Amino acid sequence: MHARFYHPTEMSIGQLIELSLENKHHATRVLRLKKGNPVILFNGRGGEFSGHIDHITKSSTFVCIDAHHDKECESSLRIELAQALCVNEKMDWIVQKAVELGVTRIQPVMTARSIVHLSDERSSKRLQHWHKIVIGACEQCGRNRLPEIRPLMTLPEWLSHKKTNDTPDDLRLVLSTTSTQSLSNIASPSAHANVALAIGPEGGFTEDEEAAIFHAGFLPLRLGQRVMRTETAALAAISALQAIWGDYAVPMKNHR
Repeated sequence: MHARFYHPTEMSIGQLIELSLENKHHATRVLRLKKGNPVILFNGRGGEFSGHIDHITKSSTFVCIDAHHDKECESSLRIELAQALCVNEKMDWIVQKAVELGVTRIQPVMTARSIVHLSDERSSKRLQHWHKIVIGACEQCGRNRLPEIRPLMTLPEWLSHKKTNDTPDDLRLVLSTTSTQSLSNIASPSAHANVALAIGPEGGFTEDEEAAIFHAGFLPLRLGQRVMRTETAALAAISALQAIWGDYAVPMKNHR
């Protein structure tokens, strides 16, 4: 697999693209790419551009665009992960792996039992950090569209947002240790529906929070008989949704 780099601008065949300083460092210092080596660039809006290293100077690395490929790696199942804020390493892991598993949007939420509490300034810095993780995950896994990662909200703010913006066809699920309902008991969403998946923090949602979530139209769901950590629960649930309703169940296409 050729080295892949995110470059957030319009590109065209024959164009010389100067890599960002971060990508230049990764290309020349980490991957040891040389003049003529093939690379892939994508701008997050779909499709990708194949090219090659045209020339390298002390301060810059230039890529010549050779061709555009209308390649899509997105699942037909649009999943929004609402992940309760947890400690930094766990949250970073969840964001990275959720992107690899194919989520469309990630919404960090603050809950009563969230161990981490962020000020507005720290929240903004974390959002920038998560955005870089999203980009890196897309570069690694082959996605050509960047999933959206939204600014941190409190749980009540997010639930209010869902009431205002969701359509009647959208499916809302929350993992709950008190639920006896499995995915086999839930009707598959329509082709145009979005699936919202809410995952609690290390200590779980409080009773009041669960009541508010249920009042907002979320269906309680349990995966198996075991209690999973928050970082395990999120990824297991996304994988299960993709396996039943998403692109895990769809035959793979060959792309050249």
